[in-house]
Amino acid sequence: MSTSDKPAYPPSWYAASATPLPGQPTLQDHIEADICILGAGYTGLSAALELAEAGYKVVVLEAERIGWGASGRNGGQAIAGFSCGEAKLESLVGFDDARKMFDLSREGLQWLRDRIRKHDIACDWRDGHATVPIKPRQEREVLAAVEDFNTRYAYPVEWWDREKLRVELASDRYLGALYDPNSGHLHPLEYALGLARAAMAAGVRIFEHSRVTQLVRGAKPVFKTAQGEVRCDFAILAGNALLNGIAPELESKIMPVGTYIGATVPLGEERARALIRNDMAVADTNWALDYFRRSRDHRLLFGGRASYSTLPPPDLRGTMTRRMRRVFPQLADAQIEYVWGGYIDISLNRAPHFGRLTPNVYFAQGFSGHGVVATGLAGKLMSEAIRGQSERLDLFAKIQHLPFPGGRTLRTPMLVAAMAWYKLRDALW
Repeated sequence: MSTSDKPAYPPSWYAASATPLPGQPTLQDHIEADICILGAGYTGLSAALELAEAGYKVVVLEAERIGWGASGRNGGQAIAGFSCGEAKLESLVGFDDARKMFDLSREGLQWLRDRIRKHDIACDWRDGHATVPIKPRQEREVLAAVEDFNTRYAYPVEWWDREKLRVELASDRYLGALYDPNSGHLHPLEYALGLARAAMAAGVRIFEHSRVTQLVRGAKPVFKTAQGEVRCDFAILAGNALLNGIAPELESKIMPVGTYIGATVPLGEERARALIRNDMAVADTNWALDYFRRSRDHRLLFGGRASYSTLPPPDLRGTMTRRMRRVFPQLADAQIEYVWGGYIDISLNRAPHFGRLTPNVYFAQGFSGHGVVATGLAGKLMSEAIRGQSERLDLFAKIQHLPFPGGRTLRTPMLVAAMAWYKLRDALW
């Protein structure tokens, strides 16, 4: 049964501009596989591609469409490191292991670039990322990070003062920038669809509109859907914020957070280039941050209105427009044509949460808004572990992850209160 008659992707500039992939069938049978993966996003597709290239029989089950979740609608910024930051990671596991994890993230960034090149994935890759402080406190923190990256982490980045930044970025809002020439940005949905094409060419079977209703753990795990099931030797849970009851012990350690992005009308090549001359991606250092970049058709893509309450923000288009014009007052006449969003998952400490539930059930989650690179890394590490080389995946088991306090009833309001404090701090000093 084809899914071509099923609903298309939710409206977004990504969905409107991506090269479509034909709908994949819905699972309607009982089948066997070496590995079955829940979720056709970056994590699941990366693992599937690695394992299929190694000769395994791989099945991927997707509740909606390929790249339907965060993989198909994120900010598109591909950055080395993890959301928690290096200092936090050092406090959790010590410098030596934190350095190993950071180096793995660098490898994940190179792996992403290599996959784009090897499989000719047309996802608009662009080099360059700037982290920009707004307040003097943030400037001091960014300067310390520049020093740390260049010395203790041997990762070459640059400090641009306000004058140098102003040459590339037409905004007076920021005090300078940590410029990372190795990180960059891409079209998220095109990348997900490109990974899927590569995986299917390698022999992976992907079933769309095949929501997993139950995982039966055991010597041969079984994923059950409404109309079929897959029995396998190894299972991978790559649903992140959308696991929906499949593994409660994992879900208690992540929270869904709504993130939102707007795309302006086409600005024209000259006007768009004048905003960000070198075509880098940009993100500020506020807790509730703004991030933005140019699109291939000369729009400004602007994100940063997060919701921790699981309720969509009121007047989202108006809020995004005001935030965008605070950065670029010269866009006072530019309208936002597309606004979209959805859930990502965050862990309590914002560190990645990779590992095993049982000897043959693997998982990766907790990307915390920093997942374009880390998801691919997770897929690669899980595929290595299934093939018998688990040392690099096991490194991440050293990170202690606690459930969000408050249980199902109180954890969301407690998180909202905590986020209010961080936003107040950013506003006041």
